[in-house]
Amino acid sequence: MEPVIIIGSGLAGYTLAREWRKLDTTTPLVMITQDDGCFYSKPMLSNALAAGKQADELIMASAEKMASDLHARIFAHAEVKAIQREHRKIVTDKGETFTYRTLVLATGARPVLPPVQGSGVGQVLQVNNLEDYRRFRKVLEANCSVAIIGPGLIGCEFANDLVLAGYAVTVIGPDLHPLGRLVPAEVGQALQQALADQGVKWKLASTVERIEESGSGLALTLAGGESLQVDMVLSAIGLKADTRLAQEAGLETGHGIVVDRYLQTRDTHVYALGDCAEVNGKLRPFVLPLMAGARALARTLGDERTAVSYPPMPVVIKTPALPLVVCPPQADTKGQWAVEVETGGLRALYKQNDEIRGFALCGECVKEKASLIAARGMSDE
Repeated sequence: MEPVIIIGSGLAGYTLAREWRKLDTTTPLVMITQDDGCFYSKPMLSNALAAGKQADELIMASAEKMASDLHARIFAHAEVKAIQREHRKIVTDKGETFTYRTLVLATGARPVLPPVQGSGVGQVLQVNNLEDYRRFRKVLEANCSVAIIGPGLIGCEFANDLVLAGYAVTVIGPDLHPLGRLVPAEVGQALQQALADQGVKWKLASTVERIEESGSGLALTLAGGESLQVDMVLSAIGLKADTRLAQEAGLETGHGIVVDRYLQTRDTHVYALGDCAEVNGKLRPFVLPLMAGARALARTLGDERTAVSYPPMPVVIKTPALPLVVCPPQADTKGQWAVEVETGGLRALYKQNDEIRGFALCGECVKEKASLIAARGMSDE
């Protein structure tokens, strides 16, 4: 019997495998991953430092345990070199060839590289997987000052985690306030102040032009000519869907691997899930959309063709300095933010014709999340 093959062992790949195994325990399952195949929660990478967690302590299950639990064959440290769609075959860098019944691409996303020059560029760190985090922790053991490029969600989470762990942190970015793409200015400024109160320094409305090696550290030159000396630079300017395999296989790609509501590409034997998938023209890079997609695709693989449905899916931002939950409006929604100041928090509602289409809550107002999700007009469709 030909197997279902999943490329990728991140949260998308393993969640799909678990959901599908609830429905089908007999069809062979093969998972191929460039990583070691262990299961861990990637969202935990940005708040593990203050908790004193080393990389190995974030591992929830080894590849061997996952293979046993899922009745699967897991090929770790293996790179897929070619997808031969006409023959439904996969070829790895180890010369192995697999024939599939169904192929699922769960290849995730890759960090965007900062557009900077200088001899120190090669020392810029990015944390997108467990091995990245392991390197990050190793460098931190000898360093104490960190510059974070990017004041978005991941940058702010790392800033909060690092400052709680006792490091000197400076956040740099072109935005006028943190979380510029997710929240209105008032909420972003509240987070900026809360993190500043913890010791985070901000260099906003600015960019890094050069990073040079300087003694045991790095010297940054900002766009306005200002210089900054730090021990380490962490880039958190965003992620890009990993579409390389799909492109090489002749599948349609845009911002991600183009799929329909069934997460199916134009090849009826090939699907995509998670951060790499562009569903009906949209990327949904957070955990809750991934989980919804995995449950729907599991049913489809189990011969119950099921379209994915996206209810409102708020994002909890892990910044203890200021609790924050965001449910951003869809990019094409025409409306405006209305911000209300409450004792101990802020409530920002994005309204279109008096209907709530998104929200951002911080401080004490995060308790209103459930009631706002139930509000009329909220949808992620």
